[in-house]
Amino acid sequence: MRWRDLRRSRHVEDRRDASPSARSGLGGGAKLSGGGLLLVLVASLIFGFNPMEVLNLLSGEPTISASQQTHPRQAPSPDDPMVDFVSAVLGDTEDVWSQWFQTQGGRYEQPRLVLFRDAVQSACGFADTAVGPFYCPGDRQVYLDLSFFQELSQRFGAPGDFARAYVIAHEIGHHIQNLTGLSSKVQAQRRQLPEAQANALSVLVELQADCLAGVWGHHAQQRGVLEPGDVEAAMRAAAAIGDDHLQRQARGYVTPDSFTHGTSQQRTQWFNRGLNTGHVTECNTFAAQHP
Repeated sequence: MRWRDLRRSRHVEDRRDASPSARSGLGGGAKLSGGGLLLVLVASLIFGFNPMEVLNLLSGEPTISASQQTHPRQAPSPDDPMVDFVSAVLGDTEDVWSQWFQTQGGRYEQPRLVLFRDAVQSACGFADTAVGPFYCPGDRQVYLDLSFFQELSQRFGAPGDFARAYVIAHEIGHHIQNLTGLSSKVQAQRRQLPEAQANALSVLVELQADCLAGVWGHHAQQRGVLEPGDVEAAMRAAAAIGDDHLQRQARGYVTPDSFTHGTSQQRTQWFNRGLNTGHVTECNTFAAQHP
């Protein structure tokens, strides 16, 4: 992936050296009980879902507004190659989505991407590294522990720059859903559904985020950013974090009613759909039938 020529975003915030109280959430805000947090973290490891997104949709607990956050915003070190990579990918998503919103007669609100180490406090509550990268609708920020990229390569067998870029673009897809009002609609619907149907709705949300990540990838490909092997790397990443693959890997069998992100086939299918077409209108997972 030829990312070094991309414009760098100014919206990367580095909290990796934040005080322990800021990382642990002791400074106040929405928190989980110890047992509840443990349950979410264990489930995230088994099922591969993003617990912060699900908790925000299901809990109904008050969130902290962005203005209530007390963490000082710190610029990332320009000498860190991985931070430079994240800034480049985020900057490119800003360019692509700003242009799309402009064609729709709107204005793109660029999200902040927060780097953290070990744990972080967001408007969605306290999160440990184990939850993986996540987007918080409450403060419209993406949260990322860079150690996940190593896990993506070693645990999930998906190395490469574009595999890592896919992860960022997927979370930005959730930001698009939030800006367009989809997230709030889904939140309201989930609260009225039994667990299995609520999970199925979550799958549609996640698959759409995969497709939106593919839309960004399409525009990157059109501008010559991608290199041979990049698409395959992203496909491996999407397949590796499918619910069926993760459940089979963890316990030897799958329970489809508990899926929250979609199967490996679905995730690669929808990412590829966005990548091939480059059209947001092709990402209506809610109107499509899934195998």
